[in-house]
Amino acid sequence: MSDPARTTEFFDTLAKVLLRSWALGYLLLLLWFGLQTYADGFVRWQSDFFHLSKHELDLIFYCGIGLMKLVLLVFFLLPWVAIRLVLRARQS
Repeated sequence: MSDPARTTEFFDTLAKVLLRSWALGYLLLLLWFGLQTYADGFVRWQSDFFHLSKHELDLIFYCGIGLMKLVLLVFFLLPWVAIRLVLRARQS
Protein backbone atom coordinates (compact mmCIF):
# COMPACT_ATOMS: atom_id res chain seq x y z
CA MET A 1 0.00 0.00 0.00
CA SER A 2 1.11 3.56 -0.59
CA ASP A 3 2.14 5.82 2.23
CA PRO A 4 -0.48 8.59 2.75
CA ALA A 5 2.15 11.00 4.05
CA ARG A 6 4.28 10.57 0.92
CA THR A 7 1.22 10.99 -1.29
CA THR A 8 0.25 14.20 0.50
CA GLU A 9 3.83 15.46 0.23
CA PHE A 10 3.88 14.67 -3.49
CA PHE A 11 0.65 16.55 -4.18
CA ASP A 12 1.78 19.46 -2.01
CA THR A 13 4.98 19.70 -4.06
CA LEU A 14 3.01 19.39 -7.29
CA ALA A 15 0.72 22.22 -6.18
CA LYS A 16 3.74 24.43 -5.49
CA VAL A 17 5.17 23.67 -8.94
CA LEU A 18 1.84 24.41 -10.62
CA LEU A 19 1.49 27.73 -8.80
CA ARG A 20 5.03 28.81 -9.69
CA SER A 21 4.52 27.76 -13.30
CA TRP A 22 1.32 29.79 -13.43
CA ALA A 23 3.08 32.83 -11.95
CA LEU A 24 6.00 32.61 -14.38
CA GLY A 25 3.62 32.12 -17.29
CA TYR A 26 1.63 35.15 -16.21
CA LEU A 27 4.85 37.21 -16.02
CA LEU A 28 5.69 36.06 -19.54
CA LEU A 29 2.20 37.08 -20.60
CA LEU A 30 2.65 40.54 -19.08
CA LEU A 31 6.03 40.90 -20.80
CA TRP A 32 4.46 39.90 -24.12
CA PHE A 33 1.65 42.42 -23.66
CA GLY A 34 4.10 45.13 -22.61
CA LEU A 35 6.32 44.55 -25.64
CA GLN A 36 3.36 44.66 -27.96
CA THR A 37 1.93 47.76 -26.33
CA TYR A 38 4.98 49.88 -25.52
CA ALA A 39 7.70 48.64 -27.87
CA ASP A 40 5.60 49.08 -30.97
CA GLY A 41 8.51 49.87 -33.28
CA PHE A 42 10.54 46.92 -32.05
CA VAL A 43 7.70 44.51 -32.69
CA ARG A 44 6.57 45.99 -36.01
CA TRP A 45 9.68 44.79 -37.87
CA GLN A 46 7.99 41.41 -37.90
CA SER A 47 5.15 42.77 -40.00
CA ASP A 48 7.67 43.86 -42.64
CA PHE A 49 9.53 40.55 -42.43
CA PHE A 50 6.41 38.41 -42.86
CA HIS A 51 4.50 40.92 -45.06
CA LEU A 52 1.68 41.37 -42.55
CA SER A 53 -0.44 44.46 -42.06
CA LYS A 54 -0.57 46.16 -38.66
CA HIS A 55 -4.10 44.81 -38.14
CA GLU A 56 -3.08 41.23 -38.95
CA LEU A 57 -0.11 41.37 -36.59
CA ASP A 58 -2.25 42.83 -33.80
CA LEU A 59 -4.83 40.11 -34.37
CA ILE A 60 -2.18 37.38 -34.16
CA PHE A 61 -0.73 38.88 -30.97
CA TYR A 62 -4.08 39.32 -29.22
CA CYS A 63 -5.21 35.80 -30.18
CA GLY A 64 -1.89 34.47 -28.88
CA ILE A 65 -2.31 36.37 -25.63
CA GLY A 66 -5.85 35.01 -25.26
CA LEU A 67 -4.68 31.46 -25.95
CA MET A 68 -1.85 31.85 -23.43
CA LYS A 69 -4.34 33.04 -20.79
CA LEU A 70 -6.55 30.04 -21.46
CA VAL A 71 -3.62 27.59 -21.27
CA LEU A 72 -2.39 29.12 -18.01
CA LEU A 73 -5.85 28.90 -16.51
CA VAL A 74 -6.67 25.35 -17.63
CA PHE A 75 -3.32 23.64 -17.19
CA PHE A 76 -1.86 25.44 -14.16
CA LEU A 77 -4.33 27.44 -12.06
CA LEU A 78 -7.34 25.11 -12.07
CA PRO A 79 -5.30 21.97 -11.22
CA TRP A 80 -3.61 23.93 -8.42
CA VAL A 81 -7.02 24.89 -7.00
CA ALA A 82 -8.25 21.31 -7.27
CA ILE A 83 -5.19 19.89 -5.51
CA ARG A 84 -5.42 22.49 -2.75
CA LEU A 85 -9.10 21.70 -2.17
CA VAL A 86 -8.40 17.97 -1.96
CA LEU A 87 -5.48 18.48 0.41
CA ARG A 88 -7.56 20.76 2.62
CA ALA A 89 -10.40 18.21 2.70
CA ARG A 90 -7.94 15.46 3.55
CA GLN A 91 -6.60 17.46 6.52
CA SER A 92 -10.06 18.02 7.93
